[in-house]
Amino acid sequence: MRHIRLLKATLATTAVLFMLAVGVLAAHHGWTGYDETNPLTLSGTVKASGYENPHGFVDLETADKVWRVVLAPPARMESRGLSKEMLKAGTKATVMGYQNKVEKSELRAERITINEKTIELR
Repeated sequence: MRHIRLLKATLATTAVLFMLAVGVLAAHHGWTGYDETNPLTLSGTVKASGYENPHGFVDLETADKVWRVVLAPPARMESRGLSKEMLKAGTKATVMGYQNKVEKSELRAERITINEKTIELR
């Protein structure tokens, strides 16, 4: 009887942990929220940036608004030549990517150009 209770508790705990892991993975890799049928190219000035996991970002000020641009993970950016120093405030940048379907001021970047250097992010 004790073994059955232990087995049930173990199965219940495993099920909960599995569901939590699936939720985290789906949230992190949920690129379906971006409109890949309509690529956008934006040019502007970096207002702020974050070189952090799981994805870096820049707040890019364009002529009409400030966009939150989701970048690649820092390890990928670094390996492809996009250093943290290149994303400092005041830097001119052009990004090509896809607009978030819900958050209309958010763009998932496919590539970024800074100082005439283009870095593929995906």
